[in-house]
Amino acid sequence: MTRPAAVIFDLDGTLIDSESIALDVGARLLGGMGVVDGHAILSRLVGVDGGEGRRRLQNLAGPGFDVEAFARVWEEEAEAAFATGVPLMTGADTLLDALASLDLPRAVATNSRTAGALAKLGSAGLLHHFGEANVVGVDAVARAKPAPDLFLEAARRLDADPAHCLVFEDSAIGVAAALAAGMRVVQIPDMSHPATGGDHLIAENLLDGARRAGLLG
Repeated sequence: MTRPAAVIFDLDGTLIDSESIALDVGARLLGGMGVVDGHAILSRLVGVDGGEGRRRLQNLAGPGFDVEAFARVWEEEAEAAFATGVPLMTGADTLLDALASLDLPRAVATNSRTAGALAKLGSAGLLHHFGEANVVGVDAVARAKPAPDLFLEAARRLDADPAHCLVFEDSAIGVAAALAAGMRVVQIPDMSHPATGGDHLIAENLLDGARRAGLLG
């Protein structure tokens, strides 16, 4: 494949292993409220933005569940857990170092809010690979993934043609968003099943995907 002009990453579950931490925290909180199968319930929210996640959780938990109160406590406790350090996904640091050596422009496009994304990248020791200006959170655009807005805004900030951007994603929602933006996509499934259809690669990890996409030898 032709080497891309720019590379855009999803954050949670793609660069950092934050989703498993958040699910553990949320499942513990739900268990304390008498809700069983918290992991199974919350795993259905992977990849969606906060507003849509709350709507889905309300439908799953039932009308008597105070989803707003739960979401506030969940966010607070998850952020406290992230502050102690966020593990990297396999190959993340190696790939980002390689992209830096190639001088390829890089950005993050995430359904998380920008402030939270910056905090997680800082805690994981990855923020210097992007810079604050190239971290695009859901609050920076009109529509969350699966709309293409986040990826198009990231390409704009990198001054890159969307058709020449390569995206790394873990969720089917993110893959749909990147394809809608007209970009090439490498999917490394984490908490969700691989997307089907569409012109994209499915890889075991970031380095495998980067090699198959022509980024690394």
